[in-house]
Amino acid sequence: MAQVLDGKAAAQQIKADLARRVERLRKAGHPVGLGTLLVGQDAGSVKYVAGKHRDCADVGIDSIREDLPADATFDDIAAAVRRLNENPECTGYIVQLPLPQGIDSNRIVEMVDPAKDADGMHPYNLGQLVLHTNGDSCYPLPCTPSGVIDLMERNGIDLDGKHVVVLGRGVTIGRTIGLMLTNRNVDATVTLCHTHTRNLHEIMRSADVIVAAVGKAHFVKPEDVNPNAVLMDVGVSRVYDEAAGRWRVQGDVDPACHDVCAAYSPNPGGVGPMTRAMLLRNVVRIAERSAGIGPDAVGAAGE
Repeated sequence: MAQVLDGKAAAQQIKADLARRVERLRKAGHPVGLGTLLVGQDAGSVKYVAGKHRDCADVGIDSIREDLPADATFDDIAAAVRRLNENPECTGYIVQLPLPQGIDSNRIVEMVDPAKDADGMHPYNLGQLVLHTNGDSCYPLPCTPSGVIDLMERNGIDLDGKHVVVLGRGVTIGRTIGLMLTNRNVDATVTLCHTHTRNLHEIMRSADVIVAAVGKAHFVKPEDVNPNAVLMDVGVSRVYDEAAGRWRVQGDVDPACHDVCAAYSPNPGGVGPMTRAMLLRNVVRIAERSAGIGPDAVGAAGE
């Protein structure tokens, strides 16, 4: 029987800890607020942002919203970024992507104050991730890779010396998780695969861990998995269910793989809740560093 890596349960444990830390910050007179910048009414983005604010309510973090119409100009969006940068009640914030067509997302993200980068995806913070090979960076870390690693470690999966195959080379996880897995406090060996990788199925069969983040429903099949493998299902696809007459969320890992692996994260219910929990953790850590309290308080992030 494969071990199920329950992201919902783990996220609840993390949020309970964060709630205690937020209360301590508030008693010391320090604000803790998560901001979101949402442009337009993309259904997925609206739902995701709403979930983040529900999470804030669960742990006592203030919600700060900047909602703009779909026809907002670059200057409109830039002004909202400046407001969040300058708002003392906003500890950290995210720019919800994708932005409307014609808006240069990279330019907008680069305008975010790195000290308030709750996603850990600002170029400055990504550069710090590259530099700190000991895993001791005091800068915000990318949320999804953090969630993947935390979920495994929380379930007793030792990554030291393990061969991790990452499927997908996107910035959100594919490019960044390799940096985090090869830090000296994790010590995994990583193979990054993509659409031009040769002998992909043989490489997957050799993996101790597969992190599937290609966004193709059921891409990983049982024949790709060795019996001792851990499967971290990150990719999300929306597939229309003809029988039910509605869209369903499916992961990159075929559910049939669950019968032939050692452990797996369900999708949904695995990495997704962990990603949101890591976002909250980034915000709380930023507040703690700024206040000079907490386990890794070494000054304000970005200094």
